[in-house]
Amino acid sequence: MTPHVSDILLEALAANAAAVNDEMAHLLPVPDGPERRVHDAMRYSALDGGKRLRPFLTVQAASLFNVSPAAALRVGCALEMVHCYSLIHDDLPCMDDDDLRRGRPTCHRQFDEATALLAGDALQSRAFEVLAAESTHPDPAVRCELVWQLAHAAGGMGMVGGQMVDLQAAQLTMDMADITRLQQMKTGRLIGFACEAGAILGKAPSSLRLALKNYAHDLGLAFQIADDLLDVQGDEMQVGKKLGKDADAGKATFVSLLGVEHARAQADMLAEQACRHLDPFGDAAHLLRLTARYVVTRSV
Repeated sequence: MTPHVSDILLEALAANAAAVNDEMAHLLPVPDGPERRVHDAMRYSALDGGKRLRPFLTVQAASLFNVSPAAALRVGCALEMVHCYSLIHDDLPCMDDDDLRRGRPTCHRQFDEATALLAGDALQSRAFEVLAAESTHPDPAVRCELVWQLAHAAGGMGMVGGQMVDLQAAQLTMDMADITRLQQMKTGRLIGFACEAGAILGKAPSSLRLALKNYAHDLGLAFQIADDLLDVQGDEMQVGKKLGKDADAGKATFVSLLGVEHARAQADMLAEQACRHLDPFGDAAHLLRLTARYVVTRSV
């Protein structure tokens, strides 16, 4: 009996997540001494599961160019460390003030605020240490570009800048263009790096790198609209965190501006548009196409 396409993707995601967890555990050893506490906090937040979607995108994009799976996995883990650091900081009382993440106490609740802050800082530093290591790629130019691209995606013109806008969003009058820009910075830039990193590792021609960049652009927006829909219609037990906080804070979102039905239609359109950007890769991009459709139908 042929498995359903969603089963194929879920099996691939599960296998990738297991590989990411194993590699992350290896890349985040625990030293002796009083500094052990911050390393315990790093591992608590970085090894707590999750879909590991960003590393999956990196590994799948890299496979299009016959990149070593081990190299792609290391880059995916470095990206996941940056993502996990951002979640630790987002959850702090000075940011979103959340008590739960993936159904468990957030890092600052499990440890304390100072330890959580340092754990996020250390995960970010470790990410760039991994990217810069010769074992990630033998070509120093490739390693330098990976470092530069992730720094740009994560910094003040990317994820961090998006978070700054998001903190002010309740006091701003934001239209669709503003929300799109905010989410492209806060969420989309790391998703963009996830896909482009595979092309960087494979020294891909500019046309194919652009195809992946365009795929990531539409995927990132579809992902965020789906997140906004979950915030309105999701199940807190399934999602593993408190929902409805944007509405409570009076923040404009894709759903508040478009309405539920139009937002869902927009997410579906973006997912299909993302798939069309993968035409140059043919059947080799099958799992990336399934991913685009999965992000708009997920319940977590």
